[in-house]
Amino acid sequence: MKNNVRALALIAVGLALFSTVGCNKLRARDQLNKGVQSYKNAKYEEAIDHFQQSISYDPTLINARLYLATAFAQQYIPGADTPDNNKMGEQAIDQYKEVLNRDPKNINSVKGIAYLYLQMKKFEDSKQYYRKAIEVDPNDPEPYYSVAVIDWTQSYQPRMEERAKLGLKPEEWLKDKKVCEGLKEKGWAIIQDGIDNLTKALQLRPDYDDAMAYMNLMYRERADLQCGDQAAHAADLKTADDWVDKTMATKKAKAEKQPGAQGITMDQPK
Repeated sequence: MKNNVRALALIAVGLALFSTVGCNKLRARDQLNKGVQSYKNAKYEEAIDHFQQSISYDPTLINARLYLATAFAQQYIPGADTPDNNKMGEQAIDQYKEVLNRDPKNINSVKGIAYLYLQMKKFEDSKQYYRKAIEVDPNDPEPYYSVAVIDWTQSYQPRMEERAKLGLKPEEWLKDKKVCEGLKEKGWAIIQDGIDNLTKALQLRPDYDDAMAYMNLMYRERADLQCGDQAAHAADLKTADDWVDKTMATKKAKAEKQPGAQGITMDQPK
């Protein structure tokens, strides 16, 4: 008899727990739906509150964390270096990382972190996550392009600082051998990495005109670091100009394919 009573008690406890868990999951879904509605209406603070409540009811609900991360990211203002703004960006990154703890191949979270680090100018962190995005989906051309954009930025900024110190005009070649060699030692591998990533992006998307435009910029970077090799300098500039032509031709071809590219045709009077 005692065993039966014990068994019934355990069943009752189990049913109560099951009922509580079930109710919490329903509450979590309800808060998620309310949060999505607030998010769609651009009421981000209200949405954040709903998503946080959703997670408190069901910490395993990945969509709630994704929406929470995205809502934080929407509040983040690139370039505004204030404690509150930086906190907003970090909170978004933290939530994306929580998603990755549960789903390591969640591409939206990987890209979300990479993009936020890029906006925060944490370039190496951003590249790390864009490379993770490539691992998750090697056939997506955009992470390759994004890595190349960062490569170009990391090469361009120090080069322009040195040119400014030397008082060079835009059309003047960087002829100071010592300065040039110093920049080349630090930047050559970065430039090549950028060219390689853009090449891959264009293999995957042959009409990727933004990638073509950056290929032009990359070869101009390389041209300035040829350090006395006039033929190589001229060859890189020629390649850069060729990429400008390809970019313009591709943009024109895309524009011609757009609806209404031939202009507006008015109905003729009958």
